[in-house]
Amino acid sequence: MELRLLRYFLAVARENSFTRAAHYLHVTQPTLSRQMMDLEEELGQKLLNRETHHITLTPEGMLLRRRAEEIMALVQKTEAEFNAIGENVSGDVYIGGGESKAMDLVADAISELHEDYPGICWHLYTGVAGDVMERLDNGLLDFGVLLQPVDIASYDSIALPVKDAWGVLMRRDNPLAEKESVTPEDLRKLPLICSRRDLRNKAVRNPYAEWFGDDLDKLNIAAVHNLIYNASLLVERGLGCALTLEHRNNIAGDKLCFRPLNPMLESGSCIVWKKYQVFSKAAEVFRERLVEKFAGVL
Repeated sequence: MELRLLRYFLAVARENSFTRAAHYLHVTQPTLSRQMMDLEEELGQKLLNRETHHITLTPEGMLLRRRAEEIMALVQKTEAEFNAIGENVSGDVYIGGGESKAMDLVADAISELHEDYPGICWHLYTGVAGDVMERLDNGLLDFGVLLQPVDIASYDSIALPVKDAWGVLMRRDNPLAEKESVTPEDLRKLPLICSRRDLRNKAVRNPYAEWFGDDLDKLNIAAVHNLIYNASLLVERGLGCALTLEHRNNIAGDKLCFRPLNPMLESGSCIVWKKYQVFSKAAEVFRERLVEKFAGVL
């Protein structure tokens, strides 16, 4: 499969039209149509629904679009790494992580390195552990900041000297807001909004499974999320209470409040990278700084 065909396919998927995609790619419409038919024949699957004035993707086409975007992103990352080879440390470093206190430590390390290596461009991706691990495994991230518990046996890692406290984000008019902390019994029958980190990846274990005990499978899950800000919008509208980490950026605002769990539940964090990873010069400088700052701290 040629990269050129994937680029053509992504253009068709984006434009939903052979005519517009051909104009964007500076090729003729019949040529582009023929190329897509060749791609379908090569893969043995129908990728496009060809309607009179509109193109849509089949389920197989949607799968290819996702993979093609990952492949092209990896190609661009690789090209950038080779372009950055030279005497000066420059280029791109890709870091993924969730919304936790550990990202403060990562931000400190980035800030320190920026003073010495202003030619490095930092790319931050925010996502739950399963998303970060998938992008690490596919080569789209250099480093991932993961909240425990998570299986990191397939990665090299450094534990970070910080812990996040779990709790519940709720409306201020919720009766539970009058309490200083929240127990499993308090949440047993309430609609809850939970992180989807627990639903997609077997290596990512539920951080509050033991806290809830036998009640875990009986919870009323109203929604799942991967960014607490978006979940907070649902909490504001009364959809439920969100199980989340305590955030220093006061996401609760005037309408919401945060109450910690009782008994207290905390999660540690670590920063990981693929074993035997061949880093760009910029990424290696960042790894060395991480080792210098945090290895052996805990």
